Parts: sequence; structure tokens; C-alpha cells
Amino acid sequence: MADKKLTKYEEALSKYNTALVDAEVNKEVKELIEKKYIENDTTDVKKFLFNCIDLTTLKTEDSPESVLKFTEKVNQFDEEYAELGHVAAICVYPNFAKIVSSTLEIEDVNIACVSAGFPTSQTFTEIKIAETSLALQDGATEIDIVINVGNFLSGDYETMCDEIEELKDVCKDHHMKVILETGALKTAENIKKASILSMYSGADFIKTSTGKLEPAATPEAAYVMCKAIKEYYLETGRKVGFKPAGGLSTVKDAITYYTIVKEVLGTEWLNNKLFRLGTSRLANLLVSDIKGEKINFF
Repeated sequence: MADKKLTKYEEALSKYNTALVDAEVNKEVKELIEKKYIENDTTDVKKFLFNCIDLTTLKTEDSPESVLKFTEKVNQFDEEYAELGHVAAICVYPNFAKIVSSTLEIEDVNIACVSAGFPTSQTFTEIKIAETSLALQDGATEIDIVINVGNFLSGDYETMCDEIEELKDVCKDHHMKVILETGALKTAENIKKASILSMYSGADFIKTSTGKLEPAATPEAAYVMCKAIKEYYLETGRKVGFKPAGGLSTVKDAITYYTIVKEVLGTEWLNNKLFRLGTSRLANLLVSDIKGEKINFF
């Protein structure tokens, strides 16, 4: 009996070691952080991390007025703290893209929109395409989508990947960040597979979490994703970015993810074109730490 032919997705996965053991990953991450964290706990690193933030508001109670004020704060920060630079992006729901676009005065701050049935990805592909297209028309410069976790976990890689490809076609040259929702994937093996399939399907970034499900970002998930990015780069020559998001609530969290990116991916990834932090809480904490006084600006 002839061997069953691999699908193109199984063939893509076969080029990588996905048989990871969670306990081994946890041990490697713990050792890396214990060994390398301290050297990155510096003011320069904290300033860099502030410039990597996707400043995010994704609340049920968001309104045109609140998003307008949120955007104006970014403008004001640039005037009052020019020496610190600015965040990398403002991240909002797609219906607020036009407000951010018309209010934002800083040219190189991106406008990121969560799209395509965020946060569950449970809607029609046609709706996802329309929502993404409308966000881009209204001024979004980056799109954050979520994989269909149900399709992935049931082994339906084709449906999941086809959808990512279709949405990347809509985004064209605009960066598309693909959220894995690592808390739902649970194992290092699943996270590695989802990372590879997302990159294979056109992701410009892979992102840990929506922030709407616990656990959100973890150092272990970040480590596995960065390993996947590095291996994918060595295999294809294409650099994909990394974005931890969800649960980033301390300066220590930010430095921990910086340490993982630096050690696994290298200094080539230490710029806000390839490394982002999805958070709202962290901006004030980093500025306060840098300035040596409590600052609640955002």
C-alpha cells in the first residue's frame, strides 16, 4: 500500500522539529532568564522598549471620544517628552481607525487595528475580509488577526491557512500580525506548529495573545515562537516579527521578553519593525522607571 501523500502544510511542518517537551522548554527559559536578564535591566533598554509598544485600547466601553483622547495623549507625549521618542503604534478596534488617522500627528506611529472577528476569529471569512478592508480604507496601517484556533486544534490546517493567506492578500504591503492565542493552544508543540503555519501563510508578525483569554503571553510561549521565527528565517530567508501581548503589566515582563528576543533571535530583531509589545499598562510604568518618578500620562 502506497504511503499517504503529505499535504503542503504537513510538508511545511516536516522541515522543523515540532516534537517539543513542555518541561524541557520551561527549564531552558528559566535558565536563559536567570543568566541573561540582569544585563538587560538598563535605562537604554527601557527607552527602547517604550518605542516598541503598540499602545492598546480594546475595551467594551471604547467610544469615539475616548479613542480621540487616547490618540491626543500620544501627540502630547511627543511634545512633552520628545527625548523619549514615542510608541510604535496605536492599536484600536477597526471602527476607530478613521478617528485615529485624523487625530494622530506623528508620522511614524502606526495605526494598528484588530480585525477579522477579533478576539475569537469565529465569523464568516467574507466578514473578516470586509472588516479588514474597511479598516485599511479608514487609515489602518497594520492589521492584527487571530488564527481560527478551532480549525488548528482539529487538524484542519488548510482552512486556517487559506484564511490567513486571503487576509494577507487584502493587507498587501501593510503588516499583518497573526495572533496564535497561545493560552488556548496549551502545549509548546502546538505553539511551534501554529507559528510555522502562520508564517508559511504570510504572517509578517506572530503574536502571542489577544489579552482576552488567560493565560495570555508567557515567557515559555515567547521562547517557542522566537525559536520558530529563527528556524523559519534560516529555512526561507524571510524575517518575521514577534509581538508578546496580554498580561504585560510590569517592567520586568518587558525586559524578560526583550531578553528572549535578544538571545534567541539576535540583535537584528531588536528594532520596532520586528519587535513589538502589545500593552496599555506598560507605557506609564516604563516612563516612570526611566524618569525615576511616578508618571501617569497615558
